[in-house]
Amino acid sequence: MRLYGLSLAAACSGQPLFRIPSKTIFVWRCIPIASNSNSKELEINERIRDKEVRLIGADGQQMGVMSPRDALRIAQNQDLDLVKVAPQAKPPVCKILDYGKYRFEMQKKEKEARKNQKVVELKEIRLSLNIDTNDFNTKVNQAAKFLQQGHKVKVSIRFRGREMAHTNLGIDVHKRFAEALAGQAVVDKQPKLEGRSMLMFLSPSPNK
Repeated sequence: MRLYGLSLAAACSGQPLFRIPSKTIFVWRCIPIASNSNSKELEINERIRDKEVRLIGADGQQMGVMSPRDALRIAQNQDLDLVKVAPQAKPPVCKILDYGKYRFEMQKKEKEARKNQKVVELKEIRLSLNIDTNDFNTKVNQAAKFLQQGHKVKVSIRFRGREMAHTNLGIDVHKRFAEALAGQAVVDKQPKLEGRSMLMFLSPSPNK
């Protein structure tokens, strides 16, 4: 749509459009039109400004190609809304439906999808150079539980004082830990010293 040679975008600015000897013409209000086809907000009713649209009735019946004004009139006669459901089509496809009910159903589906979506977290297991056998096995079982739930595991060893001179022992502890989880985990990142901590990252085994 153009107004005296100016685009609709310019007409929405609320600035003077042009001047004639005794008047200044302003446009302060316009109807927003969605320009992004990926937007979740669909164009409905008077917001649909295409030259022509392909109309689908509330019962799914093809009603042909017509102007948005005629399509909206048909929708209003049924106390329903005209919704553009396929903006990329040539011409765009519009459907007659109850938009409020449609949005409610879409939000319900999105909520269910988020509810069923599996969230992968990074869990941390802390070991020590002098960890005893019972504590070591407890940590292994804890890591196994995290992995079975689909989470990733960060295994860390903090070196204190003179322990920094024996970082090779930390590698041995990490390797023992990974071997204890053989078949349940794969090593994403081999043991590596970062500052005073040695870190190793595990992921659930693909076979699991």
